[in-house]
This record gives sequence, C-alpha cells and structure tokens, in this order.
Amino acid sequence: MRIGVLASQGAFAEHIAMLRQLEVEALPIRLLQELKGLDGLVIPGGESTSISKLMRDYDLMNEVRNLARNGLPVLGTCAGMILLASEIADSDVEPLRIMDIAVRRNAFGRQRDSFEAELSIPVLGEKSFLGIFIRAPIIVRANKEVEILAKLGGTSVAVRQGKLLASAFHPELTDDLRFHQYFLDIVAGHR
Repeated sequence: MRIGVLASQGAFAEHIAMLRQLEVEALPIRLLQELKGLDGLVIPGGESTSISKLMRDYDLMNEVRNLARNGLPVLGTCAGMILLASEIADSDVEPLRIMDIAVRRNAFGRQRDSFEAELSIPVLGEKSFLGIFIRAPIIVRANKEVEILAKLGGTSVAVRQGKLLASAFHPELTDDLRFHQYFLDIVAGHR
C-alpha cells in the first residue's frame, strides 16, 4: 500500500511517521508526478491558505480533485479538512470542493486557544480518542451523504463521505494509531 502525504507545508512528517508505524509505504508528495500510483492521500494540518496556494503553484489542485472524484481515498486533518470542503465560511481559501461539507476556520479561536479533548468515535471502538485541536475548524453544515463520526459538544469534528475522511483535530500528534488505521481500512476497502 502506497500512501502519499502532501508535504508542501504543515504536519506532514508526523503523518508519514504514523503511517510507517502501521507498516505502509508513506511518501512525501510535493510535485504533480509524485501523485501517480498512490493508493491513498493525506492532506495534513497546517495553514490552509499556504497549502492551497502551494497546491495551485505546483499544479496539484486539479489533479488531487480529479483523483478524489475518481475514487482515491483522501484523509484531511485540520487544514486538510478545510481544503476538502465544498464551502469555507468567511475565507478566500480555494477549497478542493470534493466533500459535501461547509467549514469555518479557526472556530475555537487562535493558537493560544488550542486544547485537547477526549472524543467518542464509535468506529474506532469504545476507548476514547484524544483530539488535539490547534486553531481548529468546525463543520457548520454536512450533506446527508456525510457520516458524522465524532462530535465535540454539538459540533461535528470528524466525518466520512465514501472514501473521504476528515477531522478538525490532529490524530498524527497522538500516539494512537486507530484513526490512521481506520483510513487504511478505507483504502483497503474493508470499511
């Protein structure tokens, strides 16, 4: 299994390390030709404006959009979730528009307002999952085809739509491999 991790900006090294712990080939993706032959793609957390601009500058935007629309599994965390969205409230960031969600950036506040919370994510089992929220977005609207996987209070913070998986938090900053394993199960067609 070959999983690409968009490595233009953000927490890509942490995703690569976590995927390698799960014994899959994890590759940094910076150039268009590196997207060939992947079984899945991760768009990491970071700065959504910078990631979007770099994706445009390196001609990745249309290819990632086309691959996802043709069935490539994609995981987006934090800024990655913002980029997967069909709509971003109050932002000039260009999203990929491949997941039927609307999001709001920095919904919990600035960097100093970052926090951790134990989340119930039933698809991962009974044990709670530590959500690390850093300038995190929230989902303000989800189409009926979008499955809500986790909520924080009444707010959706993890969702799935077919082979697309997104979280407002950073699973790559924990020691818990379950969220990434869930994505790999989607890639393998087991979920």
